Amino acid sequence: MGYIHGYSEREAERLSDQAAILRPFLHRDLRFPAGSRVLEPGCGSGRQSLALLEDNPGIHLTCLDVDAGQLDLARARLAGWERSLRFVHGDLSRDPLTGEVFDHAFVCFVLEHLKRPEAALARLGGMLRAGGSLTLIEGDHGSFRFQPETPASRAVWDALVAEQRRLGGDPMIGRLLRGLMSAAGFSEVSVAPILIHADGGDPVLREGFMRRIIVPMVEGVRSSAVAGGFDARLWERGIEDLLAADSGDGSCYYLFFEAVGSKGAHGESG
Repeated sequence: MGYIHGYSEREAERLSDQAAILRPFLHRDLRFPAGSRVLEPGCGSGRQSLALLEDNPGIHLTCLDVDAGQLDLARARLAGWERSLRFVHGDLSRDPLTGEVFDHAFVCFVLEHLKRPEAALARLGGMLRAGGSLTLIEGDHGSFRFQPETPASRAVWDALVAEQRRLGGDPMIGRLLRGLMSAAGFSEVSVAPILIHADGGDPVLREGFMRRIIVPMVEGVRSSAVAGGFDARLWERGIEDLLAADSGDGSCYYLFFEAVGSKGAHGESG
């Protein structure tokens, strides 16, 4: 797994902004019954975990992450929720929770970074009880459009996409969720698009999405892109042109996808 964005303070700030801005969209229909045992692989520093706990009173949440530093941040962020959750340091693919069974699993912005997402889904299927559910939320960088668009602004966005692919991830994975879940043996799979669209009619969302999520995300690969031959002056122009989408008649839209599937009553799912 290669986390393209790294763990800098700037990235931590971006993730905090992203969680706050996207929460009304990503968690709008996400509800688990009280008493449910919920697994969140790739919990990071706990931003999505907090939303899960606040929106689903009475659940028992297990936060799993491969990075010990992120788990330390999650512990600090989720102070006061200790009776409702626990933290596990480990890689999903290396059996850190062998023998445990969960009612539900929630995976957000994780599969896009994995070289073998199908293996992760098969592993998750084996950790769910019969009839348990898996919820996936992923983006699709191929859906991103913005106006005004220039060759320079498109070039820096394409550089982000190329870097994620170089690291073995799939920046377009949102469009593949149904097939991935079905191949892993999940049934009753449903997929719903989550559209983020912002223009001058919603300047707060537009500013948040473009300046606090998209541009910092792109800037995070600047060093690797320039080291790989991307012209530094073109990069600066591209960022400037991207920011133009957050002014005047500028607009942007992006599609996330939420997929939900069930483990078969007899335990089929990988």
